[in-house]
Amino acid sequence: MTEVSTNAAVRDWPMWIGGEEQPSSGAQWREVFNPARREAVIARVPAGTVEDVDRAVAAARAAYPAWRAQHFTGRAKALLAIADELEQRTEEFARLTALDTGNALRTQARPESTTMVAMFRYFAGIAGEVKGTTLPAGENQLQYTRLEPLGVVAAILPWNSPLMIAAFKIPAALAAGNTVIMKAADDAPLTILLLAEVCNKHLPAGVVNALTGRGAVIGDALATHPGVDKVSFTGSTEVGRMVAGQAGTRLAHMSLELGGKNPSIVFPDAADDDELIDGLLLASRFTRQGQSCTAGSRLFLHEDIYDDVLGRLSAKLGALKVGDPMDEASDMGAIINAKQHSSITGFLDEGRATPGMKAVLGGSAPTEGALTEGYYHLPTIFGGASNEFRLAQEEIFGPVLVAIPWKDTAEVIGMANDTNYGLAAYVWSHDLDNALNTAHRIDAGWVQVNQGGGQVVGQSYGGYKQSGIGREVSLEGMLAGFTQTKQINVKLRGVPNA
Repeated sequence: MTEVSTNAAVRDWPMWIGGEEQPSSGAQWREVFNPARREAVIARVPAGTVEDVDRAVAAARAAYPAWRAQHFTGRAKALLAIADELEQRTEEFARLTALDTGNALRTQARPESTTMVAMFRYFAGIAGEVKGTTLPAGENQLQYTRLEPLGVVAAILPWNSPLMIAAFKIPAALAAGNTVIMKAADDAPLTILLLAEVCNKHLPAGVVNALTGRGAVIGDALATHPGVDKVSFTGSTEVGRMVAGQAGTRLAHMSLELGGKNPSIVFPDAADDDELIDGLLLASRFTRQGQSCTAGSRLFLHEDIYDDVLGRLSAKLGALKVGDPMDEASDMGAIINAKQHSSITGFLDEGRATPGMKAVLGGSAPTEGALTEGYYHLPTIFGGASNEFRLAQEEIFGPVLVAIPWKDTAEVIGMANDTNYGLAAYVWSHDLDNALNTAHRIDAGWVQVNQGGGQVVGQSYGGYKQSGIGREVSLEGMLAGFTQTKQINVKLRGVPNA
């Protein structure tokens, strides 16, 4: 994206501040490109400034007292109204997601839109669970707690699944009585601006704001702003460390959902299951081009089934249609931008050059045909890998799976845990005792057994180690992430001694 001053050929998408559409205070705009068509401009968004952050924080702070004081049924009613409109416009959101992110319309963009609706309804339904407790303290004491909102929440959003991640954060923060400032990702801002438009139809001015602009400007200003009470960030571990350091200087509340290099462990007894290959495909997140922090990108196959499973999985992945995200026939879409495309290419080059490792499937970007018009990569599996290889340790964030053989359970659990990350994991076994014992020994915040789907509404979702801090998507996540506890002790007069 580049800063420009004039371009009448594309639509301008303003920011949302204080209930109104707003340009940048700097009067500059940035072009948004279509990942499926290299350098094709699809829109312009404001190049936000620090002054815009100040305006958004002021609007959110002004709206906070009344929104906090709103009875939870009023907040729930507003969230349900938003959900109803989002449901009516799911296809509009899905098509914009495909255009904005490069995610395939059928396999990713539509499911993301429906998940967003479900999240708003779920958090509307649990808004009344923001409540405290009373404590036994004798006849002349009343001791109780209140759960109170934090204040202004800055939600810094990623480009891979912006709507779904926004739905993890925004309705939870609102249900608990906070006001929100969304920072849209540089490379995929449009769906967030459309979400802000819908929210502002049903909420008081300033309760939900949305900013666009460079992370080094808007993100940094939000993380360090004294008027922001909580920073909720989803993105890479590298950037997450920076955000944590910035927010930490003023001891702001924060939650971080970061990267992953997630193991998928297949035991021999699961090899004959017809559902295994489909489950592995889901877990690998290839239909999102591997651009997912929960992708099971390290495939640990027992040596007795290694060749068989790898062959069947390669055939399945090789049959995926890579193409225009707007095409209903496409299983996989485009990589987000030139930088990420180049990064994936570098990993592929390294994989082909690594002694002992072999590209069982794919291994390069398309070199001819229509796919060369966009940022596409073919699904790739490298076999013969070692867990020490860089491709098995670093998050590639692309359609690249590394297959690693193993012999015994202790060995594979050791390899699964031998990473800086701990977000997700997948275990495949028909022996329930074995599967659950393995799941309990893996250092990850989310473990699935014999399935590879995405996050479920109401589950507790978050990571261990350098995959993050805090939980989302659940009642636990709402209470821990968007409220704070106040203890109140009262001495009662005139109570007779026991």
